[in-house]
Amino acid sequence: MSRKRKSIPTFKNEAEEQAFWESHDSTDYVDWSKAERVRFPNLKPSTKAISLRLPIDLLERIKIAANKRDVPYQSLIKVWLAEKVDA
Repeated sequence: MSRKRKSIPTFKNEAEEQAFWESHDSTDYVDWSKAERVRFPNLKPSTKAISLRLPIDLLERIKIAANKRDVPYQSLIKVWLAEKVDA
């Protein structure tokens, strides 16, 4: 049985839309059972690859810390860098 969905309101800007979806359940507005997978092959990545030389012992310590947290070591490095820059 298909239930009646609410219509999605019109938003003035992205911030207003974000605030709306943070406080509303999308299943009231969208029938996710009819959703289809799509690909955006022409999107450019929002990251840039860099080369960073680290002492082997430092890299090994980072990998151990990442393993303890069950995250990839490169992701942990990014988190740590962002925290330090934001501090």
